[in-house]
Amino acid sequence: MSFIRPAATLVVGFTLLLGIAVPAAFTQVAGLVLPARSGGSLVERDGRVIGSALIGQDFTDARYFHPRPSATSATDPKDSSRTVDAPYNAAAGAASQRGPSSQALVETVRQRVMAAGPVSAPIPADAVTASGSGLDPDISPENAGRQVARVAQARGLPEERVRALLAESTTAPALGFFGVPRVNVLRLNLSLDAMR
Repeated sequence: MSFIRPAATLVVGFTLLLGIAVPAAFTQVAGLVLPARSGGSLVERDGRVIGSALIGQDFTDARYFHPRPSATSATDPKDSSRTVDAPYNAAAGAASQRGPSSQALVETVRQRVMAAGPVSAPIPADAVTASGSGLDPDISPENAGRQVARVAQARGLPEERVRALLAESTTAPALGFFGVPRVNVLRLNLSLDAMR
């Protein structure tokens, strides 16, 4: 019984140190060094928060670039033991848990490919598959490039102008080799809205 007091003291001490003090210190440092990122990378328009650069949003209008498909779900309001699709549900970011042998996944991807209409070039994977979180805010430049004609036509803009905006909005890999080129859909669509 003599070991209970020191063990309890260690648990309480490490909980206070590693569960409260260290996370609070990191939060403070992050707030000073990277205030926008530590605050959630919120995106504002006209002084109003309209989203986060870190969380995908559902754009369906032809005037906008569309995001990567979402696989998020929510509890079925009619049966709490089941889930239903709830695209871009930031409260439930998670993978669908469907693997390549899942018939449901194969059928979902097939439907997305068919919805893409007639294709003259390979469809980028991120145009028909969801990311691990289901909330990826970025798409590949190839995926965005496939949408240029639709966006330009819906907005009455020359395709060259929309392609130039897409090129400006493409983020290169960090240090030239960490990651892949990507396009943040929310920021690209805001840049489109700002075009005159």
